[in-house]
Amino acid sequence: MKVLIVGAGPAGSTVAYYLARAGVDVTVLEKTAFPREKVCGDGLTPRAVREIQLLGLPHEESEGWRRNKGLRLIAAGRTVELPWPVLSNFPDYGLIRTRLGFDEALARHAQDAGARILERHSVTSALRGDDGRVTGVTANVLDDAGRRTGETREFFADVVLAADGNSSRTALSLGIEKRDDRPLGVAVRTYFQSPRTNDDWMEGWLELPDAAGNPLPGYGWVFGVGDGTSNVGLGILNSSKEFGKLDYRKVLRDWTDGMPAEWGFTPENQVGEIRGAALPMGFNRTPHYSPGLLLLGDAGGMVSPFNGEGISYAMESARFAADFIVAAEAEARTPGILSAPAAFDHRLSGYADHIRAEWGSHFTLGRIFAGLIGKPAIMKLALRTGMPLPVLMKFVVRMLANLTDRTDKGLEDRVIAVLEALVPAASNQDGPSRPQSNPLRRKVSSHRD
Repeated sequence: MKVLIVGAGPAGSTVAYYLARAGVDVTVLEKTAFPREKVCGDGLTPRAVREIQLLGLPHEESEGWRRNKGLRLIAAGRTVELPWPVLSNFPDYGLIRTRLGFDEALARHAQDAGARILERHSVTSALRGDDGRVTGVTANVLDDAGRRTGETREFFADVVLAADGNSSRTALSLGIEKRDDRPLGVAVRTYFQSPRTNDDWMEGWLELPDAAGNPLPGYGWVFGVGDGTSNVGLGILNSSKEFGKLDYRKVLRDWTDGMPAEWGFTPENQVGEIRGAALPMGFNRTPHYSPGLLLLGDAGGMVSPFNGEGISYAMESARFAADFIVAAEAEARTPGILSAPAAFDHRLSGYADHIRAEWGSHFTLGRIFAGLIGKPAIMKLALRTGMPLPVLMKFVVRMLANLTDRTDKGLEDRVIAVLEALVPAASNQDGPSRPQSNPLRRKVSSHRD
């Protein structure tokens, strides 16, 4: 069996590793060449760290992986430090790792397992057979500068996995558009040389004041990278009335202008430009399964509306996809009522239902949450009520980061389970799916895994 993966980000490289280790013939097509930068906060919650552990990917601090204790939240004139919870299903630490190093480490890990990774191959469209089933892709070969060489190649496989991020040319070429009934966010970030580089906490600002103390929409972060720099950025949801109307880079500059001078978040200490990316949330592109095609990670809108986290869900979707592909191949070889191709596709189709069962209700709650915090009065009241109560904020952090025990359930786990049971799981099947106007097109760069 041959599997073709579009994109060598966290989703693509993770599924490549699992499939290659299972003996599957795997080819990954990556538009760029490693090492390459991606717009991200560089913060990995325990949910993402669990996936790194399952991969067996080394993540020693000496190699650029910086551990952190938990979240430091700043709002309503208060600061609350909340350690990551001690759970049976997740590690009790997070990580900071720049995407420059993280993505390459994942890709090389997949290569070491036997995956074939072809860099500078820009996929333009999917290929279909006479029966409509996806059978491969077409890709332009790029030179070292990222320009087209004029060479076009076709690749064929039994299964194609679209792990090509928010823009997902693979899905778009098949008419699989983004849904306009899902949240959408935008994030901008840059790096500063700063004495805060060795901070042991992932810091989140739930209220953003500008240099004059006026409130700004969205939330901000300061993550110490450990290499002399800090990753400083902000995010805003489309539930905010300001969404698409602001110069987000200016919002970031106005925010950092109001920070203490000793932190060093000044233009002369800035490393690299301010860059932006869209955050596709809550299953905003569906269906996640079509005959011959699976959508993974950002390509399927698998970013949490609660906190903008996407890496953990990308890696989890990759692990699930690998499990279904290996099981489908085994089932297709087993004599039965269905023909081998029909049995294979029938088994693969369960992937979409599985991820819906895993995260659908959590994403639905996240959509409700995103709508509420887009209203300044509600957000202000919630922060004034919650910040003085560390016990409540501890619960909120677990809810937002989706950190619950499925075995040793405590009170917080049971409460979260009840809340998720009260809402319908976000559908990852066909729904409103039509081209969206994009207010971010001129303000931020597109993002691909």
